[in-house]
Amino acid sequence: MTLLLSPMMRLIRSAEGVGLVATARQGPPPLEAASVGIARVAQMESCEHRHCASRFNTQSLRLAEGASVASDLDRRRRLLEYVAMMAPGTPLRDGFERILRGRTGALVVLGQNKAISQISTGGFALDVVYTPTALRELAKMDGAIIFDWEADRIVRAGVQLMPDPTIDTVETGTRHRTADRVSRQSGLPVVSISASMSTIALYLDHHRHLVEDSDQILTRAHQALQTLERYRGRLWEVTTRLSSLEVQDQVTVRDFALVAQRLEMVRRLEDELDTYVVELGTDGRLLTLQLHELRAGIDELRCLLERDYRPRGSTTFGLVGLQHLNTNELLDPLAVARAAGFPHNVHLEAHVTTRGFRQMAQINRLPSYLGDRLIEHFGTLQALFGASANDLQAVEGVGESRARVIRDGLVRLAESAYTERVSLTS
Repeated sequence: MTLLLSPMMRLIRSAEGVGLVATARQGPPPLEAASVGIARVAQMESCEHRHCASRFNTQSLRLAEGASVASDLDRRRRLLEYVAMMAPGTPLRDGFERILRGRTGALVVLGQNKAISQISTGGFALDVVYTPTALRELAKMDGAIIFDWEADRIVRAGVQLMPDPTIDTVETGTRHRTADRVSRQSGLPVVSISASMSTIALYLDHHRHLVEDSDQILTRAHQALQTLERYRGRLWEVTTRLSSLEVQDQVTVRDFALVAQRLEMVRRLEDELDTYVVELGTDGRLLTLQLHELRAGIDELRCLLERDYRPRGSTTFGLVGLQHLNTNELLDPLAVARAAGFPHNVHLEAHVTTRGFRQMAQINRLPSYLGDRLIEHFGTLQALFGASANDLQAVEGVGESRARVIRDGLVRLAESAYTERVSLTS
């Protein structure tokens, strides 16, 4: 995943560091620009270097005029990009709030294309640099405002939009019905600001997104943070138990599924919190720091777990399959195991063997490439535990002192597993 920022996008520079920026481009911004949190980007890049199967798909999404987003995930990414443009602290949000305080209302089209030109009549051609005060003054006139966010210019004002009246919409107010239909017909985001209800609504990809106040979002975000802390604690409990079973070579499909289940629960909460970070803009800096602290090590654990239990030659095994499970299915360990890629005829008590990548990552002062090399040489974690210092030195890059470090690390892993086993039986 790549964090992109074009110099010409003055409008959204204030969103940098909050968690998401959009890259200047004709039409909708590209999906590869969506990145929630600089730390998240670094973690996912590290995950990719480790050949993690569950890394995000960062293929660009190009929408034809009037087309809809193909999947919920793509729709969410695209929504977040535009939400970031109008988050607190950005010039665009400043303009919208000025309109709300003036109680005039407005209809703003974010972008321009052929479809917009065909359904626009009247108004004034302006082509002026965007400023919050200019947007506020132009909103006093009847008609829509066409804002080219790529060039950071207001191109037209007082425009009457005439979308196809046969396009279905559930909206009732004139401004909201027009915004919904224009967005559906053009494929561009349209913002409707209600003077009577003091609300800001974004219409995008056949959906209406209400832009809420920071206080409302922060209340939900704090509840989600507390839940994430509990989920994270439970995740480390089942992971510690799995480590003990791996050393004893007693892991079953159920044990893997319990860790995968918790990882997916944590991932879903992280996604929810990522959305709050974007919506809060500059008001979400503290939330960003807390989230960065809580998600430390999660992505690496996810990647290493996949590598440990992925069958050799398999291209479908991975935790990404769990994203399609509903809540009830996620609570079923058998459904989790099958979604991860285990055969349908495998039962939960079936024995599985770890390759040991995660365990080797716990040995201090052992580079990751050497851990991979050791696993590839010996094949399994159990074979590594049975290797002597001379056996270890047969691996390229392992000398006498490094072999002692590895042996000491393996001994500590075994002792930790024994202690865990005693605590579970007592």
